[in-house]
Amino acid sequence: MEIGKEIKQSKFKNEHQKMLINILFTSGWLSAKHACHIKPYGISTQQFNILRILRGQHPKPATVNLLIDRMLDKNSNASRLVEKLRVKKLVDRAVCPDDRRAVNVVITQKGLDLLEELDKLDGEILKELKNISEKEATTLNQLLDKLRG
Repeated sequence: MEIGKEIKQSKFKNEHQKMLINILFTSGWLSAKHACHIKPYGISTQQFNILRILRGQHPKPATVNLLIDRMLDKNSNASRLVEKLRVKKLVDRAVCPDDRRAVNVVITQKGLDLLEELDKLDGEILKELKNISEKEATTLNQLLDKLRG
């Protein structure tokens, strides 16, 4: 649905303002869809992001600073998210032997198993994007990369 109809706004200052609103609205829409898919597994989208980063690092540990650098949502409190994942036994953390100020985080087998289960949902999540062809997705990716310059 066209953004103006979606948010019941018929006029925009210009196409750039409309684009900004469209990207923000679409980001929220996609985030909500993604959250619905993972909610039954008891984790948030930010926790899911951390688990995926840690799986990519596995078996090497990651510092909280590395997690912050690689997270999609830069405003998330990575330390708090790691603690919630630790309580759920999805990650382990320990003081870094080389730098006592740093904390090493590693995904547990339980965390890897959860991600393996969530990987099975990829097809369902990608169905949400069925209105965009592969070629259009490539173009959109290029435009978004260009926007961030």
